[in-house]
Amino acid sequence: MTLPSHKPDICLPTGTAELAMLDVYMPMMKSAAIVSAGRLGLFEALAGGALEVDALAAKIGSSVRGTAVLADFLVCIGYLEKQGEAFSNTASTQRWFTSAGRVDYTPGLLWTHEAWPMMGELAEAVQRGGPEQTLWQAMEVQPQLGPVFSSYMAAFAGDLGPDLLKHVPIAPAQRRLLDLGGSHGLHSIRFCQAHAQLQAQIVDLPSALTNTPATIAAAGLSERISLTPGNVLDHDWGSGHDVVFYLSVAHNQTAEDNRRVIARIAESLNPGGLLVIHEYIEDRPLNAFVAAFRLTLLYETGTQTHRSEDYAGWLDAAGFSEVTRVDLDPREKGSLLLARR
Repeated sequence: MTLPSHKPDICLPTGTAELAMLDVYMPMMKSAAIVSAGRLGLFEALAGGALEVDALAAKIGSSVRGTAVLADFLVCIGYLEKQGEAFSNTASTQRWFTSAGRVDYTPGLLWTHEAWPMMGELAEAVQRGGPEQTLWQAMEVQPQLGPVFSSYMAAFAGDLGPDLLKHVPIAPAQRRLLDLGGSHGLHSIRFCQAHAQLQAQIVDLPSALTNTPATIAAAGLSERISLTPGNVLDHDWGSGHDVVFYLSVAHNQTAEDNRRVIARIAESLNPGGLLVIHEYIEDRPLNAFVAAFRLTLLYETGTQTHRSEDYAGWLDAAGFSEVTRVDLDPREKGSLLLARR
């Protein structure tokens, strides 16, 4: 397919500020304020209703002056509202950053705080063409990173879950689900709750499965969901599976590793089995989110997003047919590829 000539080849432009330094200063301050509000529990403190600044400061254990200055800026950028002397969450803030919302993305704010020092090494990563130390290596040196990152991924899984249930068909005869890189276990839990015939097996690194047994037990599914610690690149996960999840994993692997894993998935599936891939597919021209995610991978993991042609080639070589692509709404949630063996 040839793109119209008036479209840029690389990326859809987003525009720049009239005063160029505002593109640096204002996004920095906006991010810092939102992250700080998450760390202080400010949004959660307002989840039950509006508070005047004295009461809000007391609730988050901060100075009245500091709380007022932060809250005023959050009003200016649309994250809080102010009526008289009382501050309250906007509907969007209540929805996304408090326990009163459907999914609380506060763990994402806490992870952003941890990721900031890594971002400071971006120029060096550009020079090298990759990180000096991958995110996974950093987690070994700084073990506190693992739980924070896992909590963030669990929040994303909670947001993605309804989309998966909506778009992934499970037939009554399908009984065995293999969840590769399933870490937190939430996708397997959600599908086992929705489909009583399913048994699930989760394969992931031991460090990623630390809290998963407790999560599965709390859901009452310890008898139906098993954990298999191992690296998806070389672990033997058996055969006879009806459905395989490969969700948000491919961008952490090289093209050759993805080709090899997808071939092994095909061999392990029963006839008519279903492979479900969730990913951020590198379409051209790039949108700003995918371009930013590619840059994140450069300094965090050294891996990359992949093109739709790449997935098509891997799936075709492995013998998959009837490949369907579903672009999620909003597009920043990524895409699903559903492939039949």
